[in-house]
Amino acid sequence: MFKLFAKKELKIDFLKTYKLAFAFSALLLIVAIASFFIKGLDYGIDFEGGVSIEATSEQPIDMEKVRQSLGFLNGLTIQSAGLEGTTIMIQAKPDETQTSAVLINRVRETLGADFQITQAEVVGPSVGQELKEKSLLATVLALLAISVYIWFRFEWPFAIGCMLSLVHDLIIVVGFFAFFGWDFDMVVVAGLLSLAGYDCNDTIVTYDRIRENLRKYRRMSVDEILNKSINETFSRTILTSLTTLSVIVVLLFVGGEALEGFSLAMLLGTVFGTYSSIYIAVPLLRYFNIRLLAQPSTEENKI
Repeated sequence: MFKLFAKKELKIDFLKTYKLAFAFSALLLIVAIASFFIKGLDYGIDFEGGVSIEATSEQPIDMEKVRQSLGFLNGLTIQSAGLEGTTIMIQAKPDETQTSAVLINRVRETLGADFQITQAEVVGPSVGQELKEKSLLATVLALLAISVYIWFRFEWPFAIGCMLSLVHDLIIVVGFFAFFGWDFDMVVVAGLLSLAGYDCNDTIVTYDRIRENLRKYRRMSVDEILNKSINETFSRTILTSLTTLSVIVVLLFVGGEALEGFSLAMLLGTVFGTYSSIYIAVPLLRYFNIRLLAQPSTEENKI
């Protein structure tokens, strides 16, 4: 594996299997979209409405014991707050049999005298719906802003390629949350927006090398230039992805429930973002006449 990082020219034919990669991506997108419409997302109280309760105890709290005692709650999540381990945040969704007030009272009775309820908030469905709309708007605006930047930084075919690869990654990641029924809340949305920036940066590095090679190798075919550009940035791409993944894996295991959704979104996004920057964003340029985008250069190498 370390041969990939040695200072030598790689000659891997990535475009040889781009059609297979497109078919694989199409299958993933179909499953993701079907999961979204059939199973739907398991929205957290940020979007669905519910209650958020802060409870404290004089002694360190046994999280597993509390989780078992409150197992009757719908959509229960428990997070430790603070460094001393004496405060927890409890989130749950009311159902047809209990209102928010009844739910809060049941939590207070179940926890008993050892706990003190220091804060209880109710998030209404209308607020949750507004957050859904604003989250969707924020994601769309982020994608458009990235596309506009790439359009000005490069040319419109690069902007289309980058945006399609970003949409590809976001749909697949959301599809995983729908398929496996993972909680989808504002923390996950933050992860998706962070993912968009990360993927864009990875793609831009390869696109920048493509543009340089288009000017440098005027007589080389487009496919050869695309392959050469991927190979020249491949070590950087893999090293960056592995470094990012190592941090995310640690965050996934030690970050607790509060950061679990964010970590899962970033983990999946980094894997599929690396894949899409090579097998989606670059091969899509084959369908545009990018040769015309190369500016005349005085340093022309004859190949």
